[in-house]
Amino acid sequence: MHHRVVIVGGGTAGITVAARLRRAGVDDVAVIEPSGVHWYQPLWTLVGAGVSALERTRRAESSVVPQGVRWVQDAVSELDPEERCVVTRSGSRIAYDVLVLCPGLELAWDRVSGLVEAMATPFASSNYTPELAPKTAELTRRFRGGQALFTAPGTPVKCPGAPQKAAYLASDHWRRAGVLGTSTVTFATGAGGLFGVPEFAAPLKAVVERYGIDTRFGHELVAVDPDGRSACFSRPGGEGGASETVEIGYDLLHAVPPQRAPSFVRSSPLGGPEPFGWVPVDRHQLRHVAYPDVFSLGDVCDAPTSKTGAAIRRQAPVVVANVLATLAGQDDLPARYDGYAACPFTTARGRLVLAEFDYSLAPHPTIPLIDTQRERRDLWYLKRFGLPAFYWHVLLAGWG
Repeated sequence: MHHRVVIVGGGTAGITVAARLRRAGVDDVAVIEPSGVHWYQPLWTLVGAGVSALERTRRAESSVVPQGVRWVQDAVSELDPEERCVVTRSGSRIAYDVLVLCPGLELAWDRVSGLVEAMATPFASSNYTPELAPKTAELTRRFRGGQALFTAPGTPVKCPGAPQKAAYLASDHWRRAGVLGTSTVTFATGAGGLFGVPEFAAPLKAVVERYGIDTRFGHELVAVDPDGRSACFSRPGGEGGASETVEIGYDLLHAVPPQRAPSFVRSSPLGGPEPFGWVPVDRHQLRHVAYPDVFSLGDVCDAPTSKTGAAIRRQAPVVVANVLATLAGQDDLPARYDGYAACPFTTARGRLVLAEFDYSLAPHPTIPLIDTQRERRDLWYLKRFGLPAFYWHVLLAGWG
């Protein structure tokens, strides 16, 4: 079996690239994707807030695969860039001229002791899976005061603003319900601050102060005791000393697991160093640093920007242009990615700050005449209604 272009992954990146390649006239494209369900994950934050229904985030994978693209409904077990082929779990060997690697990432629950067990209790949840996001809404509604703990790794995760959004939306609900005053809300993250772009960190700090959230930076979650309802964090010691351990109890826990490349990527020559294995690419061309016939985009690549759907929107046309040039035998690649990404911070029900930035970590606004650095109601409606419609009907169709 052979195809001119093989795309590993049928999520946002894979379907967008496939659609654009078809529109560019490439008629031999295959997408390898095991799941029969395609998820619009950015809405899981609103599912966890009880604002949106989970069903709105799900469609059949068959409905989004572009016409004329072959869908191989199988999982990848091996990548062999020397032989230019992909091996699937069923044993098929699929050869390629160009490989586009975008299988997303893997939630590494096992890297935090007790975290899986905690998710099975009636006190913990996470917006990072479709099974648990509705539970977050249920726990938020049931909460009647006490210690609410929200955690985030200091290492790369998809939609790095999502852990904060969960804390803000829950706090806003508790404020409206009259229980915020009897609650202690803590946001503990392994990162060194709220956000790396100062222009957006300032309004987020004001949101934290409005809700009275206790922020703990440099706190990496390492273990959870689901029976004792406590979380253990590691934080750097002072003056270069040994790391210290901090324990925080909870009545409600929203945890974000560490994340990494899928195992078949990490174990292949195309993966980067452990423990994360992100695919190493030229950050502008999005081509693999060692294999010129391999490109990668989306959550799995190591481009130093946030892992968001907005980043994929800008990465996809770059990858397609450079794949077309590679297929044509050109040595010089024409397109460059500037690191653009965006994170819509839902700061309250009906309020949103839209952070747009690039590799320079400077604001990169794309909506004219609107100050996206302050909380806005119109941006909330964009997040809740406009962006999902754009996603399903424009981006995945290869237009956006």
